[in-house]
Amino acid sequence: MAIRTAPTVGFDLDMTLIDSRPGIRACYLALADRTGAYIDADLAVSRLGPPLADELINWFPAERIDEMADLYRELYPAYAITPTPALPGAREAIAAVREAGGRAIVVTAKYEPNAKLHLTHLGIEPDAVIGDLWAEQKALALREHGATVYVGDHLGDIRGARTADALSVAVATGPYGTEALREAGADVVLTGLTEFPQWFSARYRGD
Repeated sequence: MAIRTAPTVGFDLDMTLIDSRPGIRACYLALADRTGAYIDADLAVSRLGPPLADELINWFPAERIDEMADLYRELYPAYAITPTPALPGAREAIAAVREAGGRAIVVTAKYEPNAKLHLTHLGIEPDAVIGDLWAEQKALALREHGATVYVGDHLGDIRGARTADALSVAVATGPYGTEALREAGADVVLTGLTEFPQWFSARYRGD
């Protein structure tokens, strides 16, 4: 069978490529310690995906959200990078796209400089990293880079893929199980990125 042209594939970051829960939990605890505010860090990391401000509003008055977001991002490199591991299959998924002649980009709601710190620390080298985009906004970067596939763990990632007219590949490594991801409209549902290389090879290389 003829080899198809490999696409540009977008990947979400938190709970798709990396398990950011330990690092984000540590950063929220540091923020609570610095400000004296109560933050249930375990609860916060159970609902990763949406922008930082959406979580901070649960713990701080609206008029302090911008200030607290800046402080959180300032604390983040010291507290969140080292404890955060790559999820199983993350490096192999990026490599599968590259080896097929495609491009792999990361499109995330995370503050872009901190997203890049994670990837550098873990030795994961995508072709581009675009941060500060959530849900439908991710379509801006996906279209700009010509991505026709977007891989993520959140319902917002499915919406982003749909808005960009990209194939939505959902992984059940975040807050949603496989059935919820299917019901939300994902085109392909995988239990995790360990399944991605085989799926990608079969679809785009004709294996």
